[in-house]
Amino acid sequence: MTALKLLAASGAMLALFSAAALAAPTGYHLVDRVAGPDGGWDYASVDTDNNRVLVTRGTFVMSLDLATGEVNPNFAAAEGVHAAMAVNKGDQVLITNGRSNSVAILDGKTGAVLATIPAGKNPDAATFDTSTGLVLVMNHSGGDITLVDPVAMKAVGTIVIGGVLEAAAVDGAGKAWVNVEDKAEIVAIDLKTRKVLAHFKLIGCEGPTGIAYAPVDKSLITTCDGVAQVIASATGRLIANVKIGDGADGVAFDPVQKLAFVSSGQSGTMSVISISGGKAALIDTVKTQTSARTIALDPRTGRLYMPAAKTAPRVPGATGNPGRIPGSFELLVAGK
Repeated sequence: MTALKLLAASGAMLALFSAAALAAPTGYHLVDRVAGPDGGWDYASVDTDNNRVLVTRGTFVMSLDLATGEVNPNFAAAEGVHAAMAVNKGDQVLITNGRSNSVAILDGKTGAVLATIPAGKNPDAATFDTSTGLVLVMNHSGGDITLVDPVAMKAVGTIVIGGVLEAAAVDGAGKAWVNVEDKAEIVAIDLKTRKVLAHFKLIGCEGPTGIAYAPVDKSLITTCDGVAQVIASATGRLIANVKIGDGADGVAFDPVQKLAFVSSGQSGTMSVISISGGKAALIDTVKTQTSARTIALDPRTGRLYMPAAKTAPRVPGATGNPGRIPGSFELLVAGK
């Protein structure tokens, strides 16, 4: 081989190695599976003040002690619960009861109800805003947001949005963005004036559900059917369309690693998206399990928690949901 050919071959090999390095997986994989009682579920959250995970299970809230691995399936009773989150430095827990159109504040240790607060129709996702000290409760069917003061334990206002509301994200400086599922749009809100600022139409996004905010890039990550869209939070400008799995219902953003994690229930995958310098790219796809559609991040460890259960085989010609296999519910844990 001539020196020129050797140089060319070396260059090609170096380029191949560089491409492989860029495409190398993140190292995330399933590191644990924690069994829980049968039943449905919706959102999970990490309560860092009490070092536990809270999982909403329809008629009850389940907790997982991260120090001992102990599961408490009866932390609190609920009425079609969608969201559960620690408030007031973990002394209390706020839950949204979709069936009774209410929000409940619970004792953080015993799960006893301390206050019941009327909300809108079918309260669903909930998000805490540090700048106002309020919890935003998205009324899924009512098309409005109930503002809850967790210290006073009462509702202090309503913001009318319109449409079918899903999750919301906040920047901690008084701005919020909520997904409107049936209109395929994100609505920007000023929480201090409690007014709608703008409607961002999501082109090529069907049924936006999960949403997260990337503070350094000041961008939003929203999950659609088969695609995640990254948009500029100030203008709604599309930054990137990122192919993900089907059936996504949640996204978590790690500001330390500048990574977004999207759980897709139909595909049984967790997409890992890098967001930095005004760019976004899929850098890893982690196999999880079919039905793992919502996700919670522990910001201290970088671990992700996804509720899931195995489903029965679909009978040819049958319609409807084939149902879950009894005894198969697990909280999946992904980490490095």
